[in-house]
Amino acid sequence: MPLAPGYGETPVPDEELAALIPAVREFLGESVSKAAIYDLEQSEQLVVTEQLLTEVLEGELGLDDLLTDHFVRRLHKMLYGNVWQWAGEFRRHEVNIGVAPEVIAVELRSCLGNIQWRWDHANDWTARQLGIATHAETVRIHPFTDGNGRSTRLLADLVFVAAQGDGPVFVYDWNLDKEEYIRLLRRFDGNRQPEELAEFVATQSIA
Repeated sequence: MPLAPGYGETPVPDEELAALIPAVREFLGESVSKAAIYDLEQSEQLVVTEQLLTEVLEGELGLDDLLTDHFVRRLHKMLYGNVWQWAGEFRRHEVNIGVAPEVIAVELRSCLGNIQWRWDHANDWTARQLGIATHAETVRIHPFTDGNGRSTRLLADLVFVAAQGDGPVFVYDWNLDKEEYIRLLRRFDGNRQPEELAEFVATQSIA
């Protein structure tokens, strides 16, 4: 999702600067903008995305690997570990969305286990719905200080690809109407049914 107008020029607040990896802080110099940080994060994301998608396509990562709290932390660490000190660590503070910090680990492990069980036994979700359910549940928990949206969207893509059979390979197209997306995420929070959100998020072929 692109930067909002004016966002890029905004200076990074002092409390966020303190969480930067020291080498990154030194490299960026005295004046650090959110655009500069965003560019760093995006370059890391491109590398990580290519690596993990390749591992899934080559069968090195399957659903049993992806649908675990351990992998969610690993993924976040891979995306942000070269930029932020909090990468891969569950948040320790309350926020106005997400579960209480003291139950993040248990809630994440439980919801991913339930998703895996349903996929293995209920046979009522498509691969597209499975990936979206994984994204919606993990973003609902909001496990990290920042980067929850990007990390859980990539997780959804990986799960979606891993669950597809032979033929063309698809990922989600995350260039979407943000207001409608948030509305449908909230509806999922109420009914735990991914069908409408999965229908809303378009897909695109990558292979």
